[in-house]
Amino acid sequence: MDHMPENWGRPRSDVYGVYNPAIHNAGPTTHTQQPSITGTSVIAIKYNKGVMLAADNLASYGSLARFTDQERLIKVGKETVVGFSGDVSDMQYLELLLERLIIEDNYDQDGHNLRAPHIYEYLSRVMYNRRSKIDPLWNAILVAGKKDDGSPFLAYVDLLGVTYSAPTIATGFGAYLAVPLLRKIASDDGDEKMITEQQARAALDECMKVLFYRDARSLDKYSVATVTTDGEVTIEQNVRCKDMSWRFADHIRGYGTQTM
Repeated sequence: MDHMPENWGRPRSDVYGVYNPAIHNAGPTTHTQQPSITGTSVIAIKYNKGVMLAADNLASYGSLARFTDQERLIKVGKETVVGFSGDVSDMQYLELLLERLIIEDNYDQDGHNLRAPHIYEYLSRVMYNRRSKIDPLWNAILVAGKKDDGSPFLAYVDLLGVTYSAPTIATGFGAYLAVPLLRKIASDDGDEKMITEQQARAALDECMKVLFYRDARSLDKYSVATVTTDGEVTIEQNVRCKDMSWRFADHIRGYGTQTM
């Protein structure tokens, strides 16, 4: 009996000849079907003087909360912030592409800077191109900044190349849990003109708390990025959810030690 596991299931060389390892690679070319390490929701809202985004710092390996310091809000250029959810390795690849784009743009030294709409158009082309090759980048992306006329800019693109813009946008579970809360204060285009920075921040903090309650792949530590219409970008890190209470869980059937 052959006790070497690597030889089990192979035809006998003395009967069928030497085994050809190339048989393992005889199938069709395949691409990623399920991301390994992922980040969850990114949420964003426009307000009267800019755009504000929030994303937690968790990168999950399946259902394991593997990395708790992953930054998913990236400053691109001088006045743009890009938020990523989905596969972390694809996020890092896109971050490299954006870094090269900014470096190449700076070669000209013509006084022109790439703004959020330009970066958004670039990302939408990259995502649609990869989708067309049946090898998508497994991300949903938010791009925030300002337009050429100085008004706030916020838009979305995902792994299928789907694009749209709205006053409030969220990816992942946030599309179901956070967007209804954000739309209470900004449901239509133009509503953001009535929202102050303090109101936008309070809404994002409340949404991140709800996501931590309800999304098993979220974390109570997150980052908040603010892009003003003056072109100023600030990213506040290591923000914690406050005033949390788990009393509602006592009434959930199956939670804790309950008598059925």
